[in-house]
Amino acid sequence: MLPKSTISFYGCPRQRNSSRRTQMTDTPTAPMTHRQVLEALSGLLLGLFVAVLSSTVVSNALPRILTDLHGGESAYTWVITAALLSLTASTPIWGKLSDLVSKKLLVQIALVIYIASSALAGLSQNAGQLIACRVLQGIGAGGVTALAQICLAAMVPPRERGRYSGYFGAVFALATIGGPLIGGVIVDTSWLGWRWCFYVGIPFSLIAIAVLQRTLHLPVVKRKAKIDYLGALLITASVSLLMIWISLAGKNYDWLSWQTGAMVGGGLALAALFVLAERRAAEPIVPPALFRHRTVTLAAIASVLIGVGMYGATTFLSQYFQLAREKSPTMAGILTLPMILGLAVSSTVAGKLITKYGRWKGYLVAGTFMLALGFGLLGAVRDDTSYGLLALYMAATGIGLGLTMQNLVLAVQNTVPRHELGAASSTVTFFRTMGGAMGVSALGALLSDRVTRYLTENLAAARLPATGGSLGGGEIPDLHKLPAPLVPLVTDAFGHGVATVFLVAAPFALLAFLVVLLIREVPLRTVQDVPAERSPELVKD
Repeated sequence: MLPKSTISFYGCPRQRNSSRRTQMTDTPTAPMTHRQVLEALSGLLLGLFVAVLSSTVVSNALPRILTDLHGGESAYTWVITAALLSLTASTPIWGKLSDLVSKKLLVQIALVIYIASSALAGLSQNAGQLIACRVLQGIGAGGVTALAQICLAAMVPPRERGRYSGYFGAVFALATIGGPLIGGVIVDTSWLGWRWCFYVGIPFSLIAIAVLQRTLHLPVVKRKAKIDYLGALLITASVSLLMIWISLAGKNYDWLSWQTGAMVGGGLALAALFVLAERRAAEPIVPPALFRHRTVTLAAIASVLIGVGMYGATTFLSQYFQLAREKSPTMAGILTLPMILGLAVSSTVAGKLITKYGRWKGYLVAGTFMLALGFGLLGAVRDDTSYGLLALYMAATGIGLGLTMQNLVLAVQNTVPRHELGAASSTVTFFRTMGGAMGVSALGALLSDRVTRYLTENLAAARLPATGGSLGGGEIPDLHKLPAPLVPLVTDAFGHGVATVFLVAAPFALLAFLVVLLIREVPLRTVQDVPAERSPELVKD
């Protein structure tokens, strides 16, 4: 139980009225102290660390994992995409539930889902089982990442939120730095093995659940929840169908074929049905009314574009270092430090400056520009590019990500009333991960096609038979098992192919830069917004 002196911040005292609904006071409430906020955030930050770790810990291990499970480039793509897709579909549901029931309980449920799915993923015997477990992991991770931002918004006003967003960025960077290194060390340690990449997050999740139970106390508005399951089903089916089309087109059938027409047409039809369902739903997962705010609309568009580049391009950095530069999983993690440090420093510094001055648009503009610049520069790398130049390019990309991700959410949270914070925050994450899921799928298909093409050209130039055997029938190659004359041909093909992925991602970041320019900056509020109408029962967790 919190002392009475802090309860007034979370909401108004209970009011009992004969009417069905009760209007809450609009009087500003006393803010929590910095220490109280940090205590409440401790479990959330630990949960966020676990959620981010779930993806980064496998990034450098995936080539080795899929070699053992006999998975190909498409399996590599789908191990990443499956988690992003389920995260995409579940994020708005988590956000909507947070507006209806206990936020603390929801975070704890998300962590339990993560624990169960991680244990199952570690027991996978083939790529299909691993992908299925990644779907469950995405649901749990989606709940933690979305609810962490929502809980922060419920605790502090927008003007003060920047400094704490910096902490979120620092934790994100720590997990991103530590994840590949932990995963690389686990894979390179014979008595552990890659399965511990999934087990390693379980103890952290258990600690996070216990810490949240003790420190997180937020108001619960009791009212009947109406979840838009039809909307979640339609958007998931739409995105999945389009991603399956992207993954298979050009290999299993021609780009211009009846299969393409059926899948693209079906995906667009399902998307249209999703829009209609959202207009009729009592509690839509993506409320159409949110888009009456210009900032929300533009932030959603920018989030899709950034997601394509952020998830789609950075996913393949581990392949570049391991398959183009012949590095171990551990070294691959170490070599990506410039990008992660750029993200950590820019996110933290920007958060403090936003809190001090209350302005945020300039950081979004600079971030999207740096992201486009970084991707463009990475599009020129090859397997023999100087690491000094590569480090500068990765740092520029990391700075762009650090200035962009949290601040798009902050801009939206500053725009909508408090009772829409959950839906609005999760909507931004929804569009970012949807763009990321489709980006990973599209850019993964592009990488597979480019690597095959460049390798075929290299084999022809070397007057070697283009049998495809060097890639194990499309599987992720093990450079240590290839004949020595083939290794430089494969590393050159992967270096050139990954560079093409970054080059294609750059225009998406540039479009995000143009969209951000259109966002109208509104100075951050210094007090919490209190909704004019909510349900009557207000209790503490």
